[in-house]
Amino acid sequence: MTNTPPDPESSPKTALGFDEFIAVLVAFSTIGAVLFWSLSRKDTSWDFNGLLSLSPKTSATTQQKPVSPSPVPTVQPEADTDVDNLRSPLPAPIVVPSSAPSIIDKAPATSVLLPAEIAPTISPQAQGPVPSSITVNPEPFSLVTPSKPKLTIPPPIAFNDVPADFWGLRFINVLSSRGIIKGFPDYTFRPNQPVNRAEFAAILQGAFEYKPVKNTLKFKDVTDKSWANAAINQTISAGFLKGYPNQTFQPEQKIPRVQVLVALVSGLNLKTPASPEKILTVYKDAKDIPKYATDKIAAATVNGLVVNYPDADVFAPNKEATRAEVAAMVYQALVKMGRLEKIPSKNIVRVPQ
Repeated sequence: MTNTPPDPESSPKTALGFDEFIAVLVAFSTIGAVLFWSLSRKDTSWDFNGLLSLSPKTSATTQQKPVSPSPVPTVQPEADTDVDNLRSPLPAPIVVPSSAPSIIDKAPATSVLLPAEIAPTISPQAQGPVPSSITVNPEPFSLVTPSKPKLTIPPPIAFNDVPADFWGLRFINVLSSRGIIKGFPDYTFRPNQPVNRAEFAAILQGAFEYKPVKNTLKFKDVTDKSWANAAINQTISAGFLKGYPNQTFQPEQKIPRVQVLVALVSGLNLKTPASPEKILTVYKDAKDIPKYATDKIAAATVNGLVVNYPDADVFAPNKEATRAEVAAMVYQALVKMGRLEKIPSKNIVRVPQ
């Protein structure tokens, strides 16, 4: 068995060589100088944590690459106190600044609140500033709101038997354009034709818009199938007309002028003026006015319902009323109600109250 020499042991008391001592001294001096220089600067941007977290594969040039600032100004979002705390937190809406330029007609962009669904979701723990405003160019829109359609009145019917210089032309035109009084299928109006009681009831029905009547009156001379049955019942219910004591209406009877005005005054419930006999002196034929109609005709005169042709001071109470005269008197009754405008005419009798 061969004896092996023992392993040489290193002596702990071996001193450093001169070269090694100089190298250590230079290293510590360099580190101290660097630390003193860095700490002595006022504006230091050293981040030792960042230096320590650098990956060995990451170069210094990559870490120190400057980041270009965003051209959009950032605004720190504030807490919304109006948000229901029971709901899940949502990012604040994105506000578009009103000073942002627009490319539409060179008009300034308006501030628009984008809904939260399209706003980017950003964690509040994210590092760095979060942009809270985005410039959006709104689409052009119209500021003109459509107006409500105005009520238009169709032009009057050009009746071939009503000349342009006819005294009652304007009364006929207005009423015919509103469907209150109608002509005949041959485009005639027949202004000088007398009006019977049934026709007058139909004109009143179209002019004053009565409410439907539930209880109908039975007349011996008006059947349920009569074309004027509804108009007769409505005019009687509204207080314009009356039947005769023998339960007849006499629909085919030509209505005199005095009855036309008595019906209008009764339906409008006009008050009897003071001194009716004095008012009736305006007519040359006042003595021909029936006694039962004295107060009514005085009220009609004071309220401008009386229209006389050709002479304004001749009343002709018992003369059969023509279609033109009925149109003019019904028109004046609608003026009294405030539904139509006044028409200047020398045939309208006017006396002060």
